[in-house]
Amino acid sequence: MPAARIPIHAVKGRGAATHIAHRFSKDERDAFDDGWGTLEEGAAEAETLQPIATEVRFEDVKSALNENDSPDIYFDRSLNPYRGCEHGCIYCFARPTHSYLNLSPGLDFETKLIAKRNIAEVLRTELGRRSYRPSYIAIGTATDCYQPIERELRLTRSVIQLLSEARHPFALVTKSSAVERDLDLIAPMAADHLAAVYITVTTLDGDLARKLEPRAAAPHRRLRTIRALTEAGVPVGVSVAPQIPFVTEDMEQVLEAAWEAGARSAFYTVVRLPWEVAPLFKEWLALHYPQRADRIMARIHEMRGGKDYDADFATRMKGSGLWADLIHQRFQKATNRLGYNRERIPLDVSAFRPPGTAGQGSLF
Repeated sequence: MPAARIPIHAVKGRGAATHIAHRFSKDERDAFDDGWGTLEEGAAEAETLQPIATEVRFEDVKSALNENDSPDIYFDRSLNPYRGCEHGCIYCFARPTHSYLNLSPGLDFETKLIAKRNIAEVLRTELGRRSYRPSYIAIGTATDCYQPIERELRLTRSVIQLLSEARHPFALVTKSSAVERDLDLIAPMAADHLAAVYITVTTLDGDLARKLEPRAAAPHRRLRTIRALTEAGVPVGVSVAPQIPFVTEDMEQVLEAAWEAGARSAFYTVVRLPWEVAPLFKEWLALHYPQRADRIMARIHEMRGGKDYDADFATRMKGSGLWADLIHQRFQKATNRLGYNRERIPLDVSAFRPPGTAGQGSLF
């Protein structure tokens, strides 16, 4: 799939290196040498490119909650305050969703962000409906709810404030230390079995993390966040996801470090490369690990029935075949040895009360 290529140093702090065309694009563009040295001139100009700035766009949504009926996912409702994610994780399975916005799943996904500015107000309406029945809400399942723009926009905080008011259970997953800011809301809810936090720690290798997840918190900082949350009484799980053959090779060490920091629940997935994520990931491999790129993709194909990705519900999270079995065995042995609970942290739905005037009852 043709893409507008940019020198790797010009995308320092970004995961993708191209504005790759999305699958709905009607036009495709690629460089063409017209014989006048324009490609060389263009390359020289690209060398002087400044780092690409983050652009935030706002939208008013009609619905805050996403319903899920996938049999391989533990929650049936999720909420994401943002589209796109500045963390820039190259493996992010949510990248193809930017195609629906006529934006590139490559650099656009991590530089052109959409903030759902009215999400708390819409959620209040949804929770207040007579037909609403409380159920586990998972926050940040597609894009990180504590990515850098949350510091200013505070959309995730506004959602948690509402859930606190309504005593509605939720769990969130993040790679960011910014979750510590909202401990004043999360800790009291956790004391009532209404909140849990999952911290993703893909690797303890700082150099690798900067390439894989360029704008997420450093691994050692995520471990400090686990400790801060557990010391505040918040139940914490660790996500050692995704597992990428010959790239993330320290699963056991991550689980040990997270256990020492206080995490008591754990889960993992293997790398998923749907739609445009596959060519982006292959380009990332060519840039950062050219000598082992073919070897890595061969193992991924082995887990996906010879393809880049297989969306079958039975295997898409864990893969299939010998290599997937080896990853599963490593995870099982490490979690058994350390004492991890591999079930999701239980939360209480019985304390829910509709927010606002809807929760005061009626005299008639």
